[in-house]
Amino acid sequence: MTLSPSPLHGAGPHPLDDDGPATSSTRRPDVLAAGAAALFFLVMAGIGAWLQRDSSLLKSPWPPLEAWWQPHAGPGTPLAVVVALLVAGYGPGLAARLPWRGLLWSAWGTAMAWTWSLALVDGWQRGVAGRLTVSSEYLTEVPRFRDAGPAVRTFTDHILINSPDRWATHVAGHPVGAVLTFVGLDRIGLGGGAFAAAFTITVGTSLAAAVLLTLRLLTGEERARAAAPFVALAPGAVWVGVSADGYFAAVAAWALALLAIAATRASRWGTAVAGVGAGLLFGAAAYLSYGLTLLAVPGLVILLCARTARPVPYVLAGAAAVAAAFTAVGFDWWEAYGLLRTRYYQGYGGVRPYSYWFFGDLATLVVSAGLASAAGLRRTLAGAPGGVRNWWAGGDRTPVGAARELRGWWLRGDRRAVAGVLLPCGFLLAMLVADLSGMSKAETERIWLPFVLWLPATAALLPRRDHRAWLAAQAVVALLVNHLLLSSW
Repeated sequence: MTLSPSPLHGAGPHPLDDDGPATSSTRRPDVLAAGAAALFFLVMAGIGAWLQRDSSLLKSPWPPLEAWWQPHAGPGTPLAVVVALLVAGYGPGLAARLPWRGLLWSAWGTAMAWTWSLALVDGWQRGVAGRLTVSSEYLTEVPRFRDAGPAVRTFTDHILINSPDRWATHVAGHPVGAVLTFVGLDRIGLGGGAFAAAFTITVGTSLAAAVLLTLRLLTGEERARAAAPFVALAPGAVWVGVSADGYFAAVAAWALALLAIAATRASRWGTAVAGVGAGLLFGAAAYLSYGLTLLAVPGLVILLCARTARPVPYVLAGAAAVAAAFTAVGFDWWEAYGLLRTRYYQGYGGVRPYSYWFFGDLATLVVSAGLASAAGLRRTLAGAPGGVRNWWAGGDRTPVGAARELRGWWLRGDRRAVAGVLLPCGFLLAMLVADLSGMSKAETERIWLPFVLWLPATAALLPRRDHRAWLAAQAVVALLVNHLLLSSW
């Protein structure tokens, strides 16, 4: 399917149209933002090490990351360096010249090469084939689903820690759809850790294409092209290979992409088909991970950017069909979630201190999104409505005044620019809600992948002549994390 430029595109300058000389004065705020992000991570890592000096108070081996300090290299090391050099050197130019369809396939292929090479830094068995076979992971429970019907109907009986034959940690911590994915792979002859890892990486890296497609529809093709190398070279690839959350992230990304298509189609038929597809994937996401219910936040932002609610009935119908199917086979999502909350506080969730992890979770964004994302987010927020800044500086300093300025910006501003600001803010808001809930203490470098992997796209706003340097910075973050630390995922 060939997608024409979105009807969202209004008149007015695009943020990328003016790429004047990048001087030290224009670079300085970007570098300061990246430096502040790096300092924040180092401070939280230092505080974590200090709190852990005499005890395991934080219940994490190397807070704020779930990893061990273990410098190492592996067969993926030279591959990762080569991929990073090629993307940093040639990525921006190719992204500007490739045909659109070729760019989508190239972004997916590049993300896959980057993710495979990073996974192989830990070696084939430890980094790939054995990741999803350890005692806490999904594949250990696949044999219990030989008779899938009773296993699904009695799934909630084994969630709590004190329940008989309790599920492995990750199986208990997710709706039944997560483990059923790997049961399905096993049933079609693709059982075992190697096939599970290959499936996770292949599907997970398709997120790059979904992000670019959404950006093109909402912010314009030029910005999507500029974002492509950053999306493909995201440091979060360290955890896409191999964590099932990478697969969850791709399902979520394609749900949002289909929602963007539904919201921007002129025909009712196109809106209906894409809307139902989006609903089916939103429903599937909710049955893969409880936290993906927060996709409602960026989903709402997409509808706000498109200024339409036309897809909503179709999305709800698709999501309801998924919920009805799981309910019909005996899985009660609400009951399972209630039990999961109890189990969470029975384990480390009940003892990990909220006072540290609220900030520690946010610090993991620095390494999973990268330093270019920090600089890009600074530019994104700087693109917020000037009227609101003027209001704060001396205008009508009332909530009504602020709301009036925001409404005027949303209604009358360039739709591409508005979407460019609101979309990343939607993902940030979803992660903030998750952080405030207290149900995300630690491990957010993988748990938040469905949200954080969209943030590198904000680096498209950085001066184009600086893109190679910022891509190198992204790669350095991923390479340092993957070579200095041995991740649990």
